[in-house]
Amino acid sequence: MTKDKLVGVISLGCDKNRTDTEKMLAILSERHTVTDDVEKAQIIIVNTCAFLKSSRKEAVSEILWAAELKKYGVLEKLIVTGCLPQKFVDEIFGELVEVDAFLGVSDYLDILSVIDRVYLGERVNAVGLPRSWQCPARIKTTPFYAYLKIADGCSNFCTYCLIPKIRGKYRSVPSEKLIEEAKGLGQVNELILVAQDLTRYGEDLDEDVNLTKLIKKLSKLDNICHIRLLYCYPEGVTDELIEEIRHNDKVLKYIDIPFQHADDRVLKRMNRKGSCKGYIELVNKLKAKIPAVAIRSTFITGFPGESEEAFENLCGFLQEAKLFNAGFFKYSREEDTPAYKLDGQLLESVKNKRLKKLYSVQKGVVKANLKELVGKTITVLAEGFDQNELIYYGRAYFNAPDIDGKVFFFSRDEVEYGKEVTVTVKRVCGYDLYGERQ
Repeated sequence: MTKDKLVGVISLGCDKNRTDTEKMLAILSERHTVTDDVEKAQIIIVNTCAFLKSSRKEAVSEILWAAELKKYGVLEKLIVTGCLPQKFVDEIFGELVEVDAFLGVSDYLDILSVIDRVYLGERVNAVGLPRSWQCPARIKTTPFYAYLKIADGCSNFCTYCLIPKIRGKYRSVPSEKLIEEAKGLGQVNELILVAQDLTRYGEDLDEDVNLTKLIKKLSKLDNICHIRLLYCYPEGVTDELIEEIRHNDKVLKYIDIPFQHADDRVLKRMNRKGSCKGYIELVNKLKAKIPAVAIRSTFITGFPGESEEAFENLCGFLQEAKLFNAGFFKYSREEDTPAYKLDGQLLESVKNKRLKKLYSVQKGVVKANLKELVGKTITVLAEGFDQNELIYYGRAYFNAPDIDGKVFFFSRDEVEYGKEVTVTVKRVCGYDLYGERQ
């Protein structure tokens, strides 16, 4: 049995992947010492993403960088986990000879035994089928907030997406397991619920539970101050869910709805079930039912067959919907997806031009949204101090970590991080707000 090695973990990809990393860290810490300084680690584990070509390129780059450390006599073993080996282990096992072991998206419980095997001289392919795995213990790597992955996999089968091929069909985590995990996180200002699609939660379970009922259960926990919802597919945003967001004081008035496009023909080719008209109606309903709701979304441009008219329909939707924030991506042609074989593939130059215009359109919308807050007082979770600008920063309810803007503010008194402060907004700068603490 291999004992007390210094282990460093590099976590790539989305917040859902981060929760897997945090659970793996808890398992590793049972026998080994976890370090933030990976260059000093005897074992490096790279937990990978493989959703797009760009993410696979990043993963391989990190793996090769880590492998170089073996030359200096500190790093002894290199292990790769997650999405990249899950989908591509047959290709990379023979190519990435620097790697001592590979594990897939559901194999983290085997990490200690795999470490034992590689120290006995074995090169290990431990990739299994995507399946449910529970480990309520976690080493939280985020300050003041935490992610709670309530399901894994996806059963929506969008034509551009590799997720079902990598992580399998949608699998909800039983609610009692989620409650146990959430309790174990300690005091959390903001619990962020994540899954490929939150709104499908519970449909595959025997228990009588759905997303709204899960939110009610989590809201009863004393250690959870606020709850944020990410990745709610539009078709699943029910009146019941809207009313829960509206009336539950613990639920932040924020919702991320990945529309992906707003042209009916493109949506159909994407195998998305919605329509532009339906999306506008949903946005308007949310704004009418929930005062000051912040709606965020993501969109793909350059999808096969996206005509100029379809693209302009998307731009028009952004101007009409006036979403609080949005992210945009160029379509990535991924082998083993139905969209790979579609006709009407677009040039990269066209994708780049359209991506730039979408950001320009949304920037104008965001500017108008944020200007309405100038002169108003808002609640901000203080998170740190910017040494360059010599100013504090934090997030309001309409700022999700990493993907949205921040609120920068001056304070005459010292600020305690992790606590909420009241800030009067003075000006707008890009996607950020600047103000003064009251």
